[in-house]
Amino acid sequence: MIIIPGSINADLLFPVQTLPAPGETVLCPSYTMAPGGKGANQAAAAAKAGAEVRFVGHVGDDAYGPVVRQLLADAGVDVTGLIVSPKPTAIAVIGVDAKGENQIIVASGANLDTHAGQVPDELLGPGTTLLCQNEIRTEESFRALLRGRATGARTILNLAPAASLPAEVLDALDVLVVNELEARAAARAGADDRDVRALAAALVAGRDLAVVVTLGAKGAIALQDDQLLQVGALPVDPVDTTGAGDAFTGVLAACLDRGLSLELALHRAAVGAALACERLGAQSAQPTLAEIEARAGQLPMPERHR
Repeated sequence: MIIIPGSINADLLFPVQTLPAPGETVLCPSYTMAPGGKGANQAAAAAKAGAEVRFVGHVGDDAYGPVVRQLLADAGVDVTGLIVSPKPTAIAVIGVDAKGENQIIVASGANLDTHAGQVPDELLGPGTTLLCQNEIRTEESFRALLRGRATGARTILNLAPAASLPAEVLDALDVLVVNELEARAAARAGADDRDVRALAAALVAGRDLAVVVTLGAKGAIALQDDQLLQVGALPVDPVDTTGAGDAFTGVLAACLDRGLSLELALHRAAVGAALACERLGAQSAQPTLAEIEARAGQLPMPERHR
């Protein structure tokens, strides 16, 4: 089972020809409301990829709350841990241009009420995967991960949005998933340090940890001990890249929770992330396990390096 204490949003998607520059107003014909939030996105992606998933979080007592709750349940996620808050349901405003690139503003709202204590003790332990992100209060994600490690659960952190990472939390992780910017933040590296393998090596050093760095259209790498795995990206015609990173992390967690190797999990996650770019939205674009397996043969397995 995967337990996810995390964020859940209503995403307002605005398809535009070009993203606005500072001070610029751009027009589009309409907008779409879709479920989002990194926690909920990853929960839905993991459930669609075949995992048993329980989500822990908050929505508001407003029009959006019941909608995003039901859509997450429809994706196959257990939402009994989703509580109603007096704060409004979180909203993300997302502009998506003709090339599939995006700009995002998030109002956290009810997500700020979610805390580590909502994860029941009886759900943690060996055989459980605890997956956290950085869209609820950072200290609550970190507290949940420390609790998870103490019980023997597998602990995974997607450090998004980017933030510094205390050594005690890094020591408590089994898997850290980051993009290049987040890797620099976690390693406390300078903005000019673009050697992602060196960043990953600095994070892994002296730890029983796997660091996975997503590289967008270039695929991803994973470093564990002295083994480097490198996977490419499945060629697709992108429609919307909004949920690709969350699809990657959710599929990766689902594969590891099912007992697959890091190599296979990395491969299937790369396929899932690419397929999520072929449709508009985050949760609405996520592939099923059957869709991932049907396209898996189109992407070579990860290469191993030392």
